[in-house]
Amino acid sequence: MRLEAHAAHSQEAAAMKESEIAPSSPSSSRFKSVCVFCGSSTGKRDAYRDAAIQLGQELVARGVDLVYGGGSIGLMGLVSQTVHRGGGHVLGIIPRSLMGKEITGETVGEVRPVANMHQRKAEMARHSDCFIALPGGYGTLEELLEVITWAQLGIHNKPVGLLNVDGYYNYLLTFIDKAVDDGFIKPSQRHIIVSAATVKELVQKLEEYVPVHGELALATWEVEQQVVGFNAPTLQTEVTLS
Repeated sequence: MRLEAHAAHSQEAAAMKESEIAPSSPSSSRFKSVCVFCGSSTGKRDAYRDAAIQLGQELVARGVDLVYGGGSIGLMGLVSQTVHRGGGHVLGIIPRSLMGKEITGETVGEVRPVANMHQRKAEMARHSDCFIALPGGYGTLEELLEVITWAQLGIHNKPVGLLNVDGYYNYLLTFIDKAVDDGFIKPSQRHIIVSAATVKELVQKLEEYVPVHGELALATWEVEQQVVGFNAPTLQTEVTLS
């Protein structure tokens, strides 16, 4: 088992080394920072690893900072190390209780410990202009669906992208379409999710994204920064009416 783990780690390191790109003049982007949700595992397909590296390269090429969940293994590690080696800024936000489990090996960029999972998600959202989900498990799905729900409620109007590598999210998209058909999600809110099979196509769609999911909440929402405790979106006492 140790030999297999070492071999897998060596393959990931080699892939990242081969994928390093020389610093160049960044392309223009509407985003200063992008939050990436992804697994602390690399999955069983090379396509998932390749997509993580390609996304990191695209962020570097566009001069966009990375915000993510703070791990250095799996797809999380591939994205963060690719951005860091390309000269980009990396902000990893992780609960202190998970640091020993998720942060192993080479840790890069700025690591910001927080009190709990709720604060982690709120801080990731607060520091980001856009969200992209790579393949992942329960944690990735939970983070993705929360920012989609926040968009539905008008808490934010930031683009939410789904990188559907090799059809990984096909069943999720089919389920969402079923929810629309059965009246649980409004058709206009289906457009909150921007999906594409390749990195370049997805990023371009996100750059061009305009919210079309109906009226935003009449109130102005904000995500408050707290040092300790539950960091939930809270409604300001003053509201702005359109």
